[in-house]
Amino acid sequence: MPHGLDHVAHAVRDLDAGAALYRRLGFTVGARNRHPWGTHNHIVQLPGFFIEILTVAEPDKLAGDGMSVLFGEFHRRFLGMHEGLSFLVLESANADADAAHFSASGIAQSGTVHFRREGQRPDGTPVTVAFSLAFAQAADADAAFATCQQHFPENFWNRDFQIHPNGVTAIGGVALVADDPPAHAAFLQAYCGHAEIARGQDRVAARTVRGQIEVMTPELFVREFGCEPSGPVGTFRLAALRFLTGTLSDMQQRLKDGGFSPLAHAGRLVVPPAAAHGATVAFEAAA
Repeated sequence: MPHGLDHVAHAVRDLDAGAALYRRLGFTVGARNRHPWGTHNHIVQLPGFFIEILTVAEPDKLAGDGMSVLFGEFHRRFLGMHEGLSFLVLESANADADAAHFSASGIAQSGTVHFRREGQRPDGTPVTVAFSLAFAQAADADAAFATCQQHFPENFWNRDFQIHPNGVTAIGGVALVADDPPAHAAFLQAYCGHAEIARGQDRVAARTVRGQIEVMTPELFVREFGCEPSGPVGTFRLAALRFLTGTLSDMQQRLKDGGFSPLAHAGRLVVPPAAAHGATVAFEAAA
């Protein structure tokens, strides 16, 4: 079954500054959360999708296996080199089945990994959120990949947190960069559980049930977004988030009010990596 976009992690060295970035972009940002293996995050929710603003706040807690290694240690290495979009996650109805599919496809990095944490509702009521993940591994990647099954989605999603001053209503897609996109088509197809992958010399793409995943050359990325992608040259890496909003004129004013000088390029307003902790953040008018 094809998987839709579930969330993307944006790894930052200063979590308060990362949360402030998204507030300046016009998003509603949730409270600080803590994982038992030492990573902390803030969540920005959209319908069915969220951005995880993440840092390694307590590296002394990175020990053992499972999420500590696959998620915590990965992000410690990532942030040791740079900030930026670090982790792409697709939604899952059955993480065990995904792990078996990844193994059969030759892209598995793990079996099913489980974790839970305690949270609270806005009124202070305690709740438990729990997840099962299946990790996939891509060649030459400077990013992590997984699918995620939520066990108590009613305790996680909150419609009030999905209303944003900037008018963003949905995720449009994510863009990855690679020197040879067709070389990653087989991985993309297996990872998405998607039968149809559009292929070209400088781009491969999968349209999921929630947002599009594109892999493009650095040269095409510049033509699409008007700026250079961040991250280690020559790697397969996450580079851009595409958000759908209302009128671009309103969005442009919101960004200016937040202290940004967005690029108007190819029908998008683009905040380049230098202004967004290593991520390219693009806004497009919803159809």
